[in-house]
Amino acid sequence: MTVEYLKKADKTSASGEDDVRATVESVLAEIEAGGDDKAREYSAKFDKWDGDIIVSDDNIKEASAKVSQTLKDDIRFAHDNVRKFAEAQKATIQDCEVEVVPGLIAGQKQLPVSAAGCYVPGGRYSHIASAIMTVTTAKVAGVDHIAACSPPRPGIGINPAILYTLDLCGADSVLNLGGIQGIAAMAFGLFGLPTSDILVGPGNQFVAEAKRVLYGRVGIDMFAGPTESMVIADASADPHIVAWDLVGQAEHGYNSPVWLISLDRSLAEEVAGIVPGIIETLPETNRQNAEAAWRDYAEIIVTDSREEAVKVSDEYASEHLQVQCDDLDWWLANLRNYGSLFLGEETTVAFGDKVSGPNHVLPTKGAAKYSGGLSVGKYMKTVTWQRMTREANHDIAQSCARISRLEGMEGHARTADVRLEKYFPGVNFDLTASEEG
Repeated sequence: MTVEYLKKADKTSASGEDDVRATVESVLAEIEAGGDDKAREYSAKFDKWDGDIIVSDDNIKEASAKVSQTLKDDIRFAHDNVRKFAEAQKATIQDCEVEVVPGLIAGQKQLPVSAAGCYVPGGRYSHIASAIMTVTTAKVAGVDHIAACSPPRPGIGINPAILYTLDLCGADSVLNLGGIQGIAAMAFGLFGLPTSDILVGPGNQFVAEAKRVLYGRVGIDMFAGPTESMVIADASADPHIVAWDLVGQAEHGYNSPVWLISLDRSLAEEVAGIVPGIIETLPETNRQNAEAAWRDYAEIIVTDSREEAVKVSDEYASEHLQVQCDDLDWWLANLRNYGSLFLGEETTVAFGDKVSGPNHVLPTKGAAKYSGGLSVGKYMKTVTWQRMTREANHDIAQSCARISRLEGMEGHARTADVRLEKYFPGVNFDLTASEEG
């Protein structure tokens, strides 16, 4: 089996990362110390915003009036799909209990976090879909308070369609804040918010770094990098559609990797020839992003078997993985490392990004090897409980006492001893530690 690169990237998704940690740590520390006023100061500096931070109900109504009915219908359609999928996910997350030994019953409960903070990008592109993905899923999980923030535009505020979406999906509080200051406000509980238990949502490198710095104090969905997409295609694939699926993701940004694994060399060569021309048809900003991403980050790989294609794909562990090949069930059964999988020509990453249902907040930079994307489960925690009869203490307490003494933890052992003395008076137990048989 062989692997051949027709196009090898000069850079990876980790290339060119600025050292933003010091800046982020400094801003977070200043906002935590200075509170609301310092957050307002950074909003004025970075967002050129000096209006109200908390978006009022009247503001939301005014914004909603500016959204066309067609767009509202599209947003509701997407919201319904995401909600239905999230509800199906939640149905798989269940409480349970089991009698481990006679008289000892242990179980688990699924509990939502109390407060979530959702970041919705609003810079180069207005991410309506990110508002749907983050807030809707938190709502289905049963989170008590959902805060959301998005960068305001000078003199305007948050994009009206984003405001309409946040309200539709169930956000309890919305803030005119972007960047580090938005993350800080939700994490520290500024402007009257409860402190967030978890922070979710995509953002630029400063947003991603702020979440990373705060991780541990709060939960986060994942450590996010630039969006990335892979297509696996065989001779049955349509090269024009393959090319557009690559370009459609490359427009995200100059550092958004796109990769093609082809089981057919002629298809790979045809796609390579098509891509530059279709990039030229995009609007200016989109074209510039796609050109840079294709030039510096794109790769075209030819393999001579589908087993080798799976091996390469699993090593990349792409955020988005499209398969445009025969025998889709085989690929579903054999691929294992991806954020979200799109099977067949009829689906595409853009559908998943916007409306089809499964969440689009997904792991990048190889994290799909150990983590999935945002889901109802990310907003929930599995906690355990146990209950025991006095009779069950007969065996449990003896073992606990002996193991504890072997470990040198006498206090632990005596919590078992006192129960044996109370529940089984007059019975002599061997509670000494022994490493020898």
